[in-house]
Amino acid sequence: MNENKHLKELIVLKEISETLNAGTDLRITLKNVLSKLLDVTGFQTGWIFFVDAQGNQTLEASDTLPPALTLDDYSPMCKGTCWCVDKFNYQKLNRASNIMECKRLEKAIDLKQGETYGLTHHASVPLTSGDEQFGILNIASQGKDYFRAEELALLESVAYQIGNSIKRIKLTEHMRELALIGERNRLAKDLHDSVQQLLFSVNLLARAGETENDCSKQRDILLNIQKITSQAQAEMKALIWQLRPEGLENGIVSALTAYGKTLGLEVTTSLTGVSVLPAHIEETLWRIGQEAFNNCKKHSGQTSVHLFIQLSSKRVEMTITDPGEGFSYNPSAVFPTLGLQSLRERTDEAGGEFTLTSSLGKGTSINVMIPF
Repeated sequence: MNENKHLKELIVLKEISETLNAGTDLRITLKNVLSKLLDVTGFQTGWIFFVDAQGNQTLEASDTLPPALTLDDYSPMCKGTCWCVDKFNYQKLNRASNIMECKRLEKAIDLKQGETYGLTHHASVPLTSGDEQFGILNIASQGKDYFRAEELALLESVAYQIGNSIKRIKLTEHMRELALIGERNRLAKDLHDSVQQLLFSVNLLARAGETENDCSKQRDILLNIQKITSQAQAEMKALIWQLRPEGLENGIVSALTAYGKTLGLEVTTSLTGVSVLPAHIEETLWRIGQEAFNNCKKHSGQTSVHLFIQLSSKRVEMTITDPGEGFSYNPSAVFPTLGLQSLRERTDEAGGEFTLTSSLGKGTSINVMIPF
């Protein structure tokens, strides 16, 4: 009997773990894990409070709450204090605990706010990861006014997994914010180094044209202004593409092909395998492909490039090859340009592998493999 019970607990923890590991959006993950927890344990309802440094709680997720607690857009759950949050704030909720009665349910019953499904009590479990505290997991069932020690132990194990998952997702979101800031700074530098310098040149030529009386020289100045403004327009369009890649919703191949055309590149493509890429992987490939195409345009001396993408259920591999001038490259040496270094860094951040192949007169090829 004990073996069957232990096996059931392991199954619960395994299914919860799989749900948490698949999550990337915090609220959706918490909602899904609550639903899974209730499904595999047979408990009736659950909700999760986050508690900030000032002791204020927010309802982050819930499942199968009684109508009395969902009135006015969950107002009974979002306003006022409760014993479990007070206990958490006073550092007295350090592990899974029985709460004798739920203050919110008690108030709903007294005020006759609606159906409570016979719920009166709940268990409370802190959500932590190491020294960090995030909030509380509350679980309740009809007619259940006490949770056994083994039930609390199971809930504690689940809460520990939830806490670690919260920390992982928060760290991921923070890293994405830092990456976004870095991307904005890079674009600002590109604007300064390219478009602003070109506009400065246009301004100088325009001033020279004002004082020039020779018609042929004025015509040459106007032609130079037209040439520079066309170049500035092309570079600005490329920078806008970096901010908002048109066509990415149609797939990475479509987006990169269209971007190559804006640079004046003739892109041939090959695609093998069928799979739906996670959004963050597709974004990484897009940024890597952008930089690689920019390098082809600036350094290869050619206008053609080949894009090859191979997809499987566990990884994606992208190869970009140009038949251009190439360069002498030693794999054990530092990358010769910041552009190539950024390609390697983006691949490393995604947990992938980056390979560069090039030699004088034989073109350049980059290969990126990213697991997911």
